[in-house]
Amino acid sequence: MKTLAMIAVALVALEHLYILVLEMFFWDKPKGLRAFGMTQEFATSTKALAANQGLYNGFLAAGLAWGLAIASAPVQIFFLLCVIVAGVFGAATAKLQILYIQAVPAAIALALVLFTR
Repeated sequence: MKTLAMIAVALVALEHLYILVLEMFFWDKPKGLRAFGMTQEFATSTKALAANQGLYNGFLAAGLAWGLAIASAPVQIFFLLCVIVAGVFGAATAKLQILYIQAVPAAIALALVLFTR
């Protein structure tokens, strides 16, 4: 079960690394436009904001990877809670789909980490 928890945390970290790439490098490219449902004009005008947002997603991924590397449940729990809060806030302020893409996987990983403590 501990292995399953580690895999779940790693998947959440990889998801946030992917979001970093989308937001920092593909925001105004066809892949980013499709992923976030934006017009080219909007993407161009918000590119710097998206890069900043992508960097924060990278910090979440780095924190989760750090928690895995040192096998620290408290570090994993902290960063998973950060992901959940970000997902809930994103769902409330931007798009409900963020709840299912970001917060739910993190909540599942959190439950697995807590269950294996």
